[in-house]
Amino acid sequence: MMRKEVPFEDLRTSDLYVDCLYKGGPINQSGEVLSKLIPGCSNSGGFRKVLCRNDKSKIAYVVLFTTMNELEWPDYLDPQTGVFRYYGDNRKAGQDIHETSRRGNQLLRDTFALLNQGQQASIPPFLVFKKGDKGKDVQFLGLAAPGVTSLSPDKELVAFWRTYQGRRFQNYEAYFTILDTGATPIPRAWLEALWSDDVSEATSLEPLVWKMFRYQGRQGIQPLKAKAIEVFPGWQSQLQADHEGQECLRLIREFYKGRAHEFELCATDILMKLDPNFVDFQITRPWRDGGRDAIGFYQIQSPGAVHSNLRIDCALEAKCYNPTTSKLGQAGNSVGVREMSRLISRIRYRQFGVMLTTSFINKQAYEEVKADGHPILMITATNIASVLYEHGIHSGDVDSWLESLENRYPRMA
Repeated sequence: MMRKEVPFEDLRTSDLYVDCLYKGGPINQSGEVLSKLIPGCSNSGGFRKVLCRNDKSKIAYVVLFTTMNELEWPDYLDPQTGVFRYYGDNRKAGQDIHETSRRGNQLLRDTFALLNQGQQASIPPFLVFKKGDKGKDVQFLGLAAPGVTSLSPDKELVAFWRTYQGRRFQNYEAYFTILDTGATPIPRAWLEALWSDDVSEATSLEPLVWKMFRYQGRQGIQPLKAKAIEVFPGWQSQLQADHEGQECLRLIREFYKGRAHEFELCATDILMKLDPNFVDFQITRPWRDGGRDAIGFYQIQSPGAVHSNLRIDCALEAKCYNPTTSKLGQAGNSVGVREMSRLISRIRYRQFGVMLTTSFINKQAYEEVKADGHPILMITATNIASVLYEHGIHSGDVDSWLESLENRYPRMA
């Protein structure tokens, strides 16, 4: 199915269609899209707060714009759940978390405060856009409400610390839900009414899902869910990382060169950093491992102390491979069918496996796992680079981090 596109010359009259591509114009700033498409919207910034035309004390709606390609600030939309993660605008050291030029973090703080106080009727609509693949094109991701029904309120907006050039600072990580507006587009007339502060007209035109959120808060959130069709991600996606991430991966491969069997320590630590619910891992002996480099549990905790936690057996296989690229642009030295079959053959009933590699998983192995429904979690170079960044491990720290793992995880007798 062809994706809907709206040409630049029609932006000022167009409605908003989910996943529609809105075409940009000239290379200079006059070709910017959102200031033409959205009434009253500015022409730059990630946070674009639109105030009512005749009453600047009121917010008509908020436009959130993301490139979706900043490794340091990985905004992300999960199309299967409708959950949208968005990072605040305090992205460099030197200022308070709420004192940014556009006051985006203040807006996040105030929005989630209203949600937690049951005053969601005072929250403005959020319109989410991402940068298109070409020029100034943008894609509309949907109408969003703050909050996620599957998260506790204290996890929907989190202030966390980052370090930049040796200086610490705070920023927000916020979670929204893209609402299921159905096949009907979001009418431009609704945005016009909100901008004009015409309450009666805006109420008559607002999408039903927004009305439900205004009246019911979190309980009224209806996410836009799209079941994924499994597609092989390709070696490029599995090896993708910025320069710092690539250097960390190079140092890991170099550290374990000639003693790849010791990589199981690193792999275990990465897995437990990825998700703290992975617990109690033990390293198996190289000559008795039966295809498993470590075994442990995935623990699902029940709130309170009444019931014991559920622990699911997990087997980890770790491969410290160095990917290669041929003159034809094809990558090699990947995890293939042989390695994957070895792990699959050792997974017992009611157990799942993890294949973790500093390289990538080739197409045949990947597709066989998916086609046969094997319970295998696959972690490749891209994931490893992200985990290290999230835990503040940079290239200058890699050797000391790896050396510290020697006695951290017990070996099976």
